[in-house]
This record gives sequence, C-alpha cells and structure tokens, in this order.
Amino acid sequence: MISFELSPQQKQIQQMTHWFAKNEIRPIAMEADRLERVPDDWLDKVNKMGIHLNTSSFGGGGGKDKSSKKKKEKEGNRMGVLATEEMAWGCPAIALSLPGAGLGGPPVQSSGTPEQKERFLTIFTKDEPRWGAYALTEPEAGSDASGVRTSAEKVDGGYVLNGQKIFITNGGRASWVVVFATVDPSLGRSGQRAFVVEKGTPGFSCTRLVHKMGLRANETAELLLEDCFVPYENLLGGEELYEQSSSSSSPSGFQVAMKTFDSTRPIVASMAVGIARAAYEYTVDIVQREYPKQGRYYHLAAETLAETEQDIDAARLLTWEAAWKADVGKENAKEAAMCKAYAGQMAHDVTVKCLELLGPVGLDGHIVEKLFRDVKVFDIFEGTNEIQHLVTARRQYQPYGVRV
Repeated sequence: MISFELSPQQKQIQQMTHWFAKNEIRPIAMEADRLERVPDDWLDKVNKMGIHLNTSSFGGGGGKDKSSKKKKEKEGNRMGVLATEEMAWGCPAIALSLPGAGLGGPPVQSSGTPEQKERFLTIFTKDEPRWGAYALTEPEAGSDASGVRTSAEKVDGGYVLNGQKIFITNGGRASWVVVFATVDPSLGRSGQRAFVVEKGTPGFSCTRLVHKMGLRANETAELLLEDCFVPYENLLGGEELYEQSSSSSSPSGFQVAMKTFDSTRPIVASMAVGIARAAYEYTVDIVQREYPKQGRYYHLAAETLAETEQDIDAARLLTWEAAWKADVGKENAKEAAMCKAYAGQMAHDVTVKCLELLGPVGLDGHIVEKLFRDVKVFDIFEGTNEIQHLVTARRQYQPYGVRV
C-alpha cells in the first residue's frame, strides 16, 4: 500500500527547494524569459551552493529487484519529483538550466561501466558549472525512438558517428552528450548504440540554438556529427553490454533510451504539476483580492479553481506512484507514461483556465502568460502524449495476448 505521508527527509527537501524557488528562481524568471538566457553569474552562484540538476541521483527507472536481502527502501525518485515540482513552480526553464548531468545522467548511471560513471559523473562536483545532455531526437526520429538514423561505423579503436540531433536541452554547453546512433538501420532497435560524446571532439558541433515560444530561458540546441570519432571507452556500457543483448528481445541500445524515460518521465510530469500549481496559486490570489466576494463571477471562478485544484492533485498522485514504484524496484513504465501524459495535458488545461479567469491581467508581462507558453512542450518532449498512450496500452493489454 502506498503511503502519501512524506517522510521528514522528504518534507525537508520539499521545503528547501520551495525556499530556493521562491527566493532565487522566481525573482529572475521573467527577465530570463525576456533575454532568453539565465545569467552566468546566477549559474555560478547556484553551482557554488551545490544545487544541481543531477537526475542520475534520483535512482533510475523501475524494474524487478532481484536481491534476496531486505534493503532500506530508496527514496531517490520521490525526492526527485518533490524537488522538481518546487523548482518548476519557480520557473521550469530555469530549473532545466541548472548545472548538472541533467537528462544525460540516468543512462550513464544505469548502463555505464564503473569507469564511465567515475569519469563522466564526478565532473559535476567541480567549482565550475558543468552540464550533461541527452541526444536522441532527430529531424526524422523523435517519438519513434527506433527510427534513429545517426550512423555509427565501427573502425579501429572506436566508432565514427555521422548525423544530426535536434531539440537537445543544454546541448550547446554540455561537457558531454549521450548520443544514440545505429550500426545498421536495417537491424532496427537491435542496431542501436549509446555513446558519450565529449565537448571539443573533432567533428562534433553545435550548429545553432533554437528560438522557442516557451522555456525560452533554457538552451535548446541542434547538434551535428560529421565523421566524429568516438573511442571504444565512450561506448556506454562497453562492447560487452551489446554482445550480451544480441540474442535478447530487448536490445540494449534501445533499452538504454527506454530505461531513461522510465526515470525521467515522472520528473517531467512533476514539472508540469509545478507549472499548473504556480498558475493556480497566482490566479487564486488575484481572484480573492480583486473579485467582489458576493458577485456572480467570484462564484464561477471559485468553482473553476476548485476543479483545477482537483486535477493538480490527481496528476501529483499519479506522479508519486510512478516514482514510488521505481524506488521500490517495481516495473514503472506504464505509470511513468500515464503520469507524463496526464500531467502535461492537465497543466495546459489549467493554465488556459487561469488565463481566462484573469482576462487582461494575465496577458503579456505576467507570469501566467509565461507559464502558458512554457507548458505547451510538455505534451511533446520525452515522448508525445500519443506515444505515452501507446506505451500504456501495450503494458495494459499485451499480457492478455492482445497486440497493440
């Protein structure tokens, strides 16, 4: 039975991150959105404070716990969703811009060799702000992760990569990027490999930073790989990982990407919850201060806001379930997909309702208008809502022999 009572440590994380979001993130949110960047001095300050976006520390996705010994229950994923909800309440774009391994952390943590974990994850403990990134999406492959066409040709000493990656969070400034490529497109999923490509590698470049409608303060890059040589030691998991999976029905290259999503989709869902909560709380404050208490519009607004609060709570509980399953070693792919799809759509609907209630007050220059722009991408990245529904359907019906 899931307990929804937060432990003292979880409450402390929630309170600390809310304080940080309120006092450090929210005051610079609107200006960062206008300038389309987070100030370097602010990033230096938070790095020295030890505040990072290290999703690799959240514990990874779910799966069967094969240990026969009873272990202390992990809380990493639950800590992660609690912290990211508060950060996104402050500003989701700034939350995504925090130094750290980011979305690149989970695949390194779950599939990397001990040497790779040591080499690529310890750099975030240094004084200088550093970032990691995750590059799966291509012009012709995004939601269908099996459609990756970036090529990886095996040569003496490593692989040569050629291809293009788009919409890569923190991709331009990342110290390294986890890049997915295929050794043979005809092999489909079984031909995929994951590589850690380090900044400065010849043939690896950022071609442009993307101007966006929302999450404007967060860097989104297009990356190009042209005859980019990557040594064997940067093949995530090493050759052994892929040799072991050659006869498996779950090829490791594709599996690395899917395991990452099981970990990060609840994090994305919690960010959507934080956005919706921020819009809801701002609107409640305006309605209570500006609307006549006995007026007809006040009661209509109160009813609408009650519905939005209900929807926010439902999305939060779905997200907590997915995170809890990952922490206790249970398979969570279905729950991760469900919470991501539901929370993204919920946050969009909530911000729309809040804008309608606020009228001209909610237009350009106010936080709810910014949140409305920010939230649109939440039904697209980390897999579109259609993909989440497909994942959910497959997990639900395939055990009964129904092909989806």
